[in-house]
Amino acid sequence: MELLKIALSKGRILSETLSLFNKIQMDFSEVYEDSRKLFFDFKEHGTRVILAKPSDVPTYVEYGVADIGVAGKDVLLEDKKDVFELMDLKLANCKMVVAIPKDRSNDSPIYRVATKYPQIAEEHFIKKGIPVEIIKLHGSVELGPILGLSDAIVDIVSTGSTLKKNNLKIMEEICPISSRLIANPVSFRVKSHVIMDLMEKLEAVL
Repeated sequence: MELLKIALSKGRILSETLSLFNKIQMDFSEVYEDSRKLFFDFKEHGTRVILAKPSDVPTYVEYGVADIGVAGKDVLLEDKKDVFELMDLKLANCKMVVAIPKDRSNDSPIYRVATKYPQIAEEHFIKKGIPVEIIKLHGSVELGPILGLSDAIVDIVSTGSTLKKNNLKIMEEICPISSRLIANPVSFRVKSHVIMDLMEKLEAVL
């Protein structure tokens, strides 16, 4: 029998994801990030688990290397891969926000925005009819306003503690972010019975 190939994100979300699958009697305890193995076969479940960087999971799914995957909504919005978004797994809940310095008025004009998510940021400000310069950063975007590089940032916020430490405040929320189950369109048609069965089991424990 052909294995159902599942791409999972490495990093903080991995343990939460494995715990969720464990709730539906899919024991992937052999999977751990420090392993040199990049994929793990579980014949008893009829699955292959592929470990990938969070930003690569949608690409693996889009090209059919994986049938399904678990990816953050932030990555899906930023990269817009050709995948089906099947369900919200309610893991790693946070939000995408626009944040500004605490001493800055919410009505102050914004000219430059620092972010790791240029597509999301650009679309947000275009919808609002506000022309801004988007500056893509790969590291701590909170430095943008502190060093005078930008007037605001667009970033993911969980507890808000990082913003507070850097004297920033949320100006507005763009959208909620969480982990989603995604599928390759062809795989979803060919393996619909298996994937739908998996979705039903997951929905029962969410």
